[in-house]
Amino acid sequence: MAQKPTAKKTVAEDPRHTQALQSYEAGLRAMQEHKFDKAKPYFQKVLAGPSKELVDRAHVHLSICTQHLERSEATQFKTAEEHFDYAVSLMNVGDYVTAREHLEKLLKQNAKADYVVYGLAALDCLTGHVEDSLRHLDEALRLNSQLRFQARNDSDFQNLAEDPRFTELLYPDPGAELGSSDGGLGEEEPV
Repeated sequence: MAQKPTAKKTVAEDPRHTQALQSYEAGLRAMQEHKFDKAKPYFQKVLAGPSKELVDRAHVHLSICTQHLERSEATQFKTAEEHFDYAVSLMNVGDYVTAREHLEKLLKQNAKADYVVYGLAALDCLTGHVEDSLRHLDEALRLNSQLRFQARNDSDFQNLAEDPRFTELLYPDPGAELGSSDGGLGEEEPV
């Protein structure tokens, strides 16, 4: 007695199903590479396919692609200050790794941005990188001495409160700012 061909065999032979499956697989590959903008059209092609199971899966993946694309659009900043505020918000919720990525990106765009260098000093202090924190704070204060007043009351620097090097940065000798070019290590000669 001969058996009738099963539905699976018929589906596998359907060129529309094969094309939908290929589009679905291409969409998955693009998603795995975090290329959500390229994955989306592949999943949209699957929606027109004959397989309800693939269509359902494609809907889920389309939703994920859309969410990722919206998130990436939300993190495009109009100004450097807006970008900096975002990095600070990441620091405030404890996402130090991502905050550092954003601060370093900002610093590459503008190495003289005192507030970015100050932000790195605060982040370094929060993450226990004392030497880096002191170095960044010193650099930020050289770029903008007014940051000294902010640092005195900034709770992000509480780990450095007892460090004499921190105190020296925030409360320098009154004559030191007038400027020895050797970084304050020797006495300045009268002119």
